[in-house]
Amino acid sequence: MKIIVIGATGTIGSNIVRKLEEQHEVIRVGSKSGDYQLDLTSPEEIEKMYKSIDNIDAVVSATGSASFKKLEEMTPELNTVAVQSKLLGQINLVLIGQHYLNANGSFTLTTGVMMDDPIVHGSSAAMANAGVASFVKSAAIELKNGIRINSVSPTIVEESLSKYGAFFDGFNPVPVDRVSNAYIKSIAGAQTGQNYTVY
Repeated sequence: MKIIVIGATGTIGSNIVRKLEEQHEVIRVGSKSGDYQLDLTSPEEIEKMYKSIDNIDAVVSATGSASFKKLEEMTPELNTVAVQSKLLGQINLVLIGQHYLNANGSFTLTTGVMMDDPIVHGSSAAMANAGVASFVKSAAIELKNGIRINSVSPTIVEESLSKYGAFFDGFNPVPVDRVSNAYIKSIAGAQTGQNYTVY
């Protein structure tokens, strides 16, 4: 299969790429590096990406930005980061990409533990995560040509503890390899409309 991985240079994305490369052709997409560069907040750039890559079998999004602030410090402008990137950016990958994917292709998006297990500073990210999960569940019953869609909801990964661990005191971290397997399951399996939670 030819698989686009967006966020391919991140902790999770690079591990997904490593696993997929063993059997598939992988197009690495990042904001500033990779085989293709993409601003996830731009529908025009998303469409341009799809037009420039032919014969796409699967799209994986392991990316999406959000502001981490106490609720009392959160402003509409700061909240817009998660809305434009993690929520609408990923949704637009599907709305636009559905017209470019091969029959029986798949989308795999990323949500996150905060929508089910809140943390201080995480309200904006939680909002975006839950929006993506609801979109996945609903879109699954309408996508045509056998195209499937799922999302992955990881908890904090062990390899990111040094950067984000302070936000997740008391959480049980999981190895990135375990998180990546959920994406592989989504791509290789037959299920649709699922949110794979990785604890």
